[in-house]
Amino acid sequence: MTFPQEATEPLDPAEVLARTAWSALDHAYGTAEDAPQILLDLMDTDLRVRSQALSRLHHVLHHQNTLYTATAPAAVYVAGILGDARALEAVEKERHAFPGPMRAELLGWLDSVANAADDEAAATMRRFGFPPEKYPPFVAICRIRPQLFLAVSAFLDDRDPDVRAAATSACIPLLDDPRLVHHRDTLTPMLRDSLAASVLWQYQARAIDALGSWGQDVTGLEVRQERYAFCDAERQPQARVAEAQDWNDADLPF
Repeated sequence: MTFPQEATEPLDPAEVLARTAWSALDHAYGTAEDAPQILLDLMDTDLRVRSQALSRLHHVLHHQNTLYTATAPAAVYVAGILGDARALEAVEKERHAFPGPMRAELLGWLDSVANAADDEAAATMRRFGFPPEKYPPFVAICRIRPQLFLAVSAFLDDRDPDVRAAATSACIPLLDDPRLVHHRDTLTPMLRDSLAASVLWQYQARAIDALGSWGQDVTGLEVRQERYAFCDAERQPQARVAEAQDWNDADLPF
């Protein structure tokens, strides 16, 4: 599926690594000077190395749905390697991981990052007294949403159904962007006919929630499994802190 291109900078992962002052940025454990190695290891030929890199991507650069100053450049890098042939390689899976190769996992991570800067996340931050426009990591993710959308939407017609589903889901939070909201009409049939019919209840719920928030008729659509069952909630790529646990000072990105 081809979307009209938005004005955006090129996604050159090598350039992102070279031009980003990583030591001046932070992640969950302090300075992000180790971020380039984490990102490079995602495409390593060794299964264990790239699997560990994926884990660190989640738990270091986007820990518990938190956005850090290093998250945005990391997201641009990840978007830039989605088309790399090495993204078709397998990755070690946790018990409740979604299916698919590394490419599907990277799309799921981008989905989570975009979720942390969508309209609902902004409303939640304001409700707790934290204006999102005054939080640089949030602003940085909003700024690059057209870049991320161009990269993610390229896989809406992927031959791998797991990659297609991950790409479709990852587009949803990006389309809160005023520059991209017009693409909702194109994505709506895919949400209704594909994602809402997924065998995974998380995707079913994702599609139904999005369609409802976009003003679409969701009559007849329902989640075919208890959506907040503990065993499934353990690892949800699109889970929100507000859904998974109570908000507290440790969870807020401030």
